[in-house]
Amino acid sequence: IGVGLVGFGLFFVLFGILLYFDSVLLAFGNILFLSGLVFIIGFRRTFTFFFQRPKLKGTSFFLGGVLIVLMRWPLLGMLLEAYGFIILFR
Repeated sequence: IGVGLVGFGLFFVLFGILLYFDSVLLAFGNILFLSGLVFIIGFRRTFTFFFQRPKLKGTSFFLGGVLIVLMRWPLLGMLLEAYGFIILFR
């Protein structure tokens, strides 16, 4: 279930980018991606991954970008998410 949710989440994010940053598709993709991640590695491990002290800056940018996309500012939100993703996984 988790791999399917992550796959659909990535599909909707990419499809939302192709359709000129459609905020509904991007928001749906973000929600599916994060819920799939919880299904794959579990709630506790997801929480400890995102809220470690060295990764707190990346987490705040990534989750802030998700929040901005949900508030219908898709371009700014995706830029914040991308920056947070780079900081989280470097």
